[in-house]
Amino acid sequence: MDLEVLEGTLAVARMGPSETVPDWAEEGELTVVARSGEELSIVCEAAMVPDEIETSEPWRAIRVAGTLDHSLIGILSALASALADAEVPLFSISTFDTDYLLVPAERFEDARAALAGAGHTCR
Repeated sequence: MDLEVLEGTLAVARMGPSETVPDWAEEGELTVVARSGEELSIVCEAAMVPDEIETSEPWRAIRVAGTLDHSLIGILSALASALADAEVPLFSISTFDTDYLLVPAERFEDARAALAGAGHTCR
């Protein structure tokens, strides 16, 4: 599988379930918003998140290159298995077009090596 590394670092921010999506969340190359009855989660550029917001960071993002057909099976599973075998934590995101793998920034090179070892190219 052909993978692309996104520049910079990301944060996963946690806010209250009824809060509105703040303007700072819209900055950067990747923004993902998910709301449940318990929380509002925002993945965005780490530098944009105010200090008072609860976060898990820093994360590096790896994107599956191209557009994935929705009938494909096992894409995320194959990538996650390679990272699990290397004991690299994973926060996964799927969009309409593709999948993203977020790995802890301090484990990025381990993740890249694990994915390469499983036959994937990371550029």
